[in-house]
Amino acid sequence: MSAHLLIAEDDRKHAEILRRYLESAGYRTTITHDGRTALDQARRLRPDLLLLDVMMPEMDGLDLCAVIRRESDVPVLMLTARTSEDDLLLGLDRGADDYLTKPYRPRELLARIKTLLRRADRVVSRDVLRAGPITIDLTRRVVTVADREIDCTPDEFAILAALADRPERVFTRAQLLEQTRGYGRDSTERAIDTHMSNLRRKIEPNPRRPTLLLTVYGVGYKLAGA
Repeated sequence: MSAHLLIAEDDRKHAEILRRYLESAGYRTTITHDGRTALDQARRLRPDLLLLDVMMPEMDGLDLCAVIRRESDVPVLMLTARTSEDDLLLGLDRGADDYLTKPYRPRELLARIKTLLRRADRVVSRDVLRAGPITIDLTRRVVTVADREIDCTPDEFAILAALADRPERVFTRAQLLEQTRGYGRDSTERAIDTHMSNLRRKIEPNPRRPTLLLTVYGVGYKLAGA
């Protein structure tokens, strides 16, 4: 069965264009025009992916994304006319998986959707995460890179596990800092840069030119998926 996409877009003309294009690409769609209805539909229909416009009545896309993320790991692609770096960071901090600014090319939208759906369909053991040469055994708390065991601190392990759980997703420093809470040693986002530097020395063939733990300038970090 084809994937079901929930489109939350208050511009009815644009929502209809999206519906026609995505259905012609083989997807099933449901359209809503305000945030609260979108939340009800997401809970009732359990779609495979959400397309959320930022500016919507009743509940905006950012607040809706935050609520959805507390309840589900469904992929969320934010659509917005806002282009500032702060808006991008805010969307990612609320739990969005990707962010596309208007106007965008339909083929780019389709490519982003396919990528998110493929990522969501990854078959991963509940106890083991894999991303490229990196394997993380969550039960034994062991990290290996190309069969070489890596010694990680608790904070480093927590950060790496979060990145490996969603390869290619960009995490802000604040989101990664959230993963370290409970160990009680670091309390500033700057500490994340130190952890990433240490992890690169342990994991990367050339820490000065990382190919696995990548910086997304102005946003945060991501783990290469291939």
